[in-house]
Amino acid sequence: MPTPSPTPRNTTHGRDVHAVIPADFRLESGERLLTGRVQGRLHGPDNGPLVAVSGGISSGRFPSLDAAGEPGWWPWVVCRGGPVDLETTRVLAFDFLPGDGETIVTITATDQARLLALLLDGIGEPRLDAFVGASYGGVVALAFAAAFPDRIGRLVVISAAHRTHPMATAWRGLQRRILSFARKAGQEAEGIALARELAMTSYRTPEEFGLRFASTAPAAAGESYPVCEYLTARGAAYSRTMGVDRWISLSDSLDRHEVAPERILAPLTLVGFTSDRLVPIDDLRDLAARVPSLAQFVEAPSIFGHDAFLKERELIGRALTDALLPLSARYREIAA
Repeated sequence: MPTPSPTPRNTTHGRDVHAVIPADFRLESGERLLTGRVQGRLHGPDNGPLVAVSGGISSGRFPSLDAAGEPGWWPWVVCRGGPVDLETTRVLAFDFLPGDGETIVTITATDQARLLALLLDGIGEPRLDAFVGASYGGVVALAFAAAFPDRIGRLVVISAAHRTHPMATAWRGLQRRILSFARKAGQEAEGIALARELAMTSYRTPEEFGLRFASTAPAAAGESYPVCEYLTARGAAYSRTMGVDRWISLSDSLDRHEVAPERILAPLTLVGFTSDRLVPIDDLRDLAARVPSLAQFVEAPSIFGHDAFLKERELIGRALTDALLPLSARYREIAA
């Protein structure tokens, strides 16, 4: 391995990278993407071990800081001195496709994994030292490990299993119907906001809502209760960041997910939460029991449900640190 640079050039802000999508590239459905490239962003020391990081369907290539220098979608994880340490780790984050402005496509998690492989080829990297994925990112990580076993060293999957539960499909199916109905009514922004509000009720738990919100009734019927005001604010914020076609495509992609655990050969660190209603803990237990190389299975309670991967800093931080420590130690040893 080359001697690491004494001063990392690509740190918290990172730099954009991309790869051209070949003209003959087809999704598993046979469809084509409108965009001609897959976009990613590299952070951290130029010669550090390479770790891919991906999250929910609205995440992307800015886990630490966004283009404006504001916190990204996982800033307390991907940072200097953090669980995914930008002092010692080269992080590749990437945008899921389709992007905003594209039409609905039938795309799978394996398709996202194939696009990541194209990106790796484009930047001249034969393999990942590790892939850290949470929620939809965990689904893509599992698909990548199954499709490209020789291109991954280790795997960390949080709040994702090898299959989609029918109850999760039911929730997401309702969201997609809201989006389609709103489009027909000419109210796309309102539809996105309402679908997001429904989604938030599946991400979080009754216990959290019980602690956070009073049950005080408004003055008149039709006015908002405290919990409804919270949901309305979350929906309004999301309607500015996610388009209807992209949401329908990625939501449907989640519901098509299924991979045989026996095909996941990379050492797997698996983290799940007993309160997660989108990804039931029994599915993670099944995955843990069937993968050939289980490194660690962390099972914990949380009032945050599916969103625990964004909230449970101590537990997530410890699991990631333990899983990635050999990579960081190797870099520090060589740098010394």
